[in-house]
Amino acid sequence: MSYKSLTHFISALESAGELIRIKEPVSPKLEIAEIADRMVKNNGPALLFENTGTRFPLLINAFASDRRICMALGVKSLDEVGCEFQRIIREVMGPKERFLDRLRLLPVLQELSSWMPKVISGRGLCQENVMTPPDLSRLPVLTCWPADGGPFITLPSVHTKEPATGIRNVGMYRMQVFSNDLTGMHWHLHKGSAHHFYQYRQLKKRMPVTVTLGGDPVYTYAATAPLPENIDEYLLAGFLRKKKVEMVKCLTNELEVPSDVDFVIEGYVDPEEEFILEGPFGDHTGFYSLADYYPRFHVTCITHRRDAVYPATIVGVPPQEDGWIGKATERIFLEPLKMTMAGELEDMHLPMEGVFHNLALVKIRKTYPGHALKVMNSLWGAGQMMFNKIMIVLDQPSRLTDYRQIARQICEKVDPLSDIHFMKGPVDILDHSSEHYAYGSKAGIDATTKFHEEEGHPAELQEPVCDFTRIKDEFQEIREIYTGFLNEGISVVILSILKQRKRQIREMVSSVLKMELIRHVKFILFVDAVVDVSRISEVVWITANNIDPIRDCFFVQKENGTHYPSLIVDGTRKTRELDDFQREWPEIIVMDDATIGMVDQKWSSYGIGPYHSSPSLIYKSLVINHTNLTS
Repeated sequence: MSYKSLTHFISALESAGELIRIKEPVSPKLEIAEIADRMVKNNGPALLFENTGTRFPLLINAFASDRRICMALGVKSLDEVGCEFQRIIREVMGPKERFLDRLRLLPVLQELSSWMPKVISGRGLCQENVMTPPDLSRLPVLTCWPADGGPFITLPSVHTKEPATGIRNVGMYRMQVFSNDLTGMHWHLHKGSAHHFYQYRQLKKRMPVTVTLGGDPVYTYAATAPLPENIDEYLLAGFLRKKKVEMVKCLTNELEVPSDVDFVIEGYVDPEEEFILEGPFGDHTGFYSLADYYPRFHVTCITHRRDAVYPATIVGVPPQEDGWIGKATERIFLEPLKMTMAGELEDMHLPMEGVFHNLALVKIRKTYPGHALKVMNSLWGAGQMMFNKIMIVLDQPSRLTDYRQIARQICEKVDPLSDIHFMKGPVDILDHSSEHYAYGSKAGIDATTKFHEEEGHPAELQEPVCDFTRIKDEFQEIREIYTGFLNEGISVVILSILKQRKRQIREMVSSVLKMELIRHVKFILFVDAVVDVSRISEVVWITANNIDPIRDCFFVQKENGTHYPSLIVDGTRKTRELDDFQREWPEIIVMDDATIGMVDQKWSSYGIGPYHSSPSLIYKSLVINHTNLTS
């Protein structure tokens, strides 16, 4: 189905019991983010803040549940969309040897044409009001976290066109607001709008840019979707809503936008202008992305609907709202990925702890030796999957969301010495663990059943041994050891360590293995002393963020030149002093004490149900520099 407006979607959420209106005055600076963070981590509803200190209400957490993301896309199940994709691809790409076969294709082509965006004449509802002069301070733009560089627009659909072909790109890039008519434009190196920008720079021409907010929620989703280049995001939006998107021309540049969005922010980027220092920003990795220089976006016009609602989101320590948007992409694009890149692919899952790019679980139908390696390389070459850091390929589990079953299969099927494969390649620019910006390493774990031709076969699982008491007695730097997995047939031990010298982990674990204090354990994982090793979700999230696989995954050599069959994983924070790591290491995102206290005091006045404590209290011990937490 299609929604006539964001207000229409809000009404649907409210009717379904999926939204709460908050009439209490709230501040877009930190307060809304703290409330939203508490609610999303406790499976709370969408929130409509009606008193934001501006004339516009603010909607947040609108996608943050399985039910709400399905409502936003107008389906009962996300898998419905993938199946519909499959039907269309099969009908369009299948053999057409007979005339009747070609005739049968006509309804499909007509269906496709009915979803193509269409430019209409005149003004749209999005242009009912023209803000004179354009003033971003009149919008309830969020400052999400205490160390953020300022307020950020967090759910923008950014419209650009390739100068030579006029092909449109719609992407989602955060926008730091610097003044009433100036923002940064955080174009990632690998994104479509960044490519357009560099083309305009070569031409030495000013680049028109328009940003929209709101409207049918499928517009927001389409801006995040990993579409192939030159595929219009509004064709995807039309397919999802089963209705073409009607576009209108902007008032101060030549771009077109959906006629029914809530806000339109028009402007330009001058490629010859000096970049502006943007950030830091509490990002979806759960860590701050560091300040860097990005293009300036100059606002020339702001228009909006009479009933405009400002949509926003926050990102940070998972789970957050973006996790459900990522889940939609996982399910929607699984079938196209099967049909175009990896026919043997049966399922794929991106756990929220992996923050999209760090961790992927892949199930295949294995038919020949090396099949898992073939799939790894195929997927690492597929669009945004190129950013994936750890890929685990399996062939047996019925559900990729049964993490303990997955862990057992990995331990049963994997010989760490032969079934873990490393390579280098592009990584997400937000990856803070790689030695170089946007370039690092990846690990592929082949947890499939092996053919006899494949090198190495995991020996029958022997009884794992971890002498907890002796390790703590012998090595004072070890704070805690988690051995709870060993009784479940999961050959993993997690240790927290206080790092104090170079090569400390390598030297210590070498001694532990030679002294046989740990035996027959396939995976030995180290985290910093401040990490609670019993909080497995937290351990996975931190470790996946903190490792560069080639550097931080290693084996210990025996005196005879062979290696112990235990993979050691260093998931600790890296520093110049102890690790010769030259890049700046970011902080974990937590809220400041003053905001937490204020929200605690006001909680009952919000009318949002039972009290939830701040999730930031769990993570404060992980923060190194507490300067921003007491303000």
